[in-house]
Amino acid sequence: MTEQHRHSHKESRNPIVRFFANLGPGLITGAADDDPSGIATYSTAGALLGTGQLWTALITWPLMASVQMMCARIGMVTGEGLGGALRKKFPKPLIIIAALALLVANTINIGADLAGMADAAEMLSGINSHYFVIVFGLAIAVATIQFRYHQIASVLKWLALTLFAYVITGFVIGPDWSKIAHDTFVPSLPKSYEGWAMLVAILGTTISPYLFFWQSSQEVEEEKAIGRRMMAWRRGATRREIGTRKMDVGVGTFFSNLVMYFIILSTALTLHAHGTTNIETTKQAAEALLPLAG
Repeated sequence: MTEQHRHSHKESRNPIVRFFANLGPGLITGAADDDPSGIATYSTAGALLGTGQLWTALITWPLMASVQMMCARIGMVTGEGLGGALRKKFPKPLIIIAALALLVANTINIGADLAGMADAAEMLSGINSHYFVIVFGLAIAVATIQFRYHQIASVLKWLALTLFAYVITGFVIGPDWSKIAHDTFVPSLPKSYEGWAMLVAILGTTISPYLFFWQSSQEVEEEKAIGRRMMAWRRGATRREIGTRKMDVGVGTFFSNLVMYFIILSTALTLHAHGTTNIETTKQAAEALLPLAG
């Protein structure tokens, strides 16, 4: 699809076409939050604590939406990524430390994601997961170099639909919705060390630093894709552009937390309900859910 066609869809009089055409960086970033390492965290929370932490989805959605929208506005208004914007406001040594910390965190996170995908592929094929780590790593590197931003973004946008598998699973299980509603809208604070640890893990996984940088960088790429190659051309944003992005980020973060909610629900009604609450056993069982992440 050419850039002219994409732009015409965004301006379409058909509200449904216009809605889906305007989904982009916010939706992709939200879906990216439900990565293999995040799925393992949410699966462990459901398996260990049952439905006791379903209420966290109501808290993390507005928090995540607020932070991601701030990052989106920074990218749209300054015309550069979060790192470039911070460089103009803070001392260079502080930026270097923050960049190194982000590098380490992202490296660990990428390693966890590659390992999760490789383990899922091994379950499906029977081939040693170590080979898949290399294959997936090379495939992602080649795709990043060879394809343009809008090509990759279009694929990621539609791949996000696979995450609805968790939502469908939650309904197929046939839960007691009255109890689920209680645990969702009546918060219960953790009563053990494991419970508090899982609460911190959920917050840390849902509101991740790499998503901040990803969101603002995608805004820059969106601007470049419509021909604003120079930074001076990218500075500033209209009220309409800001409003469109608010919708995009709101939908993306809602979708992310909806998936998180149903991952916790599904593992609570399967693993936890059948006594699979040992943390090591839970981690192994959670790997069985990774193929649903696509």
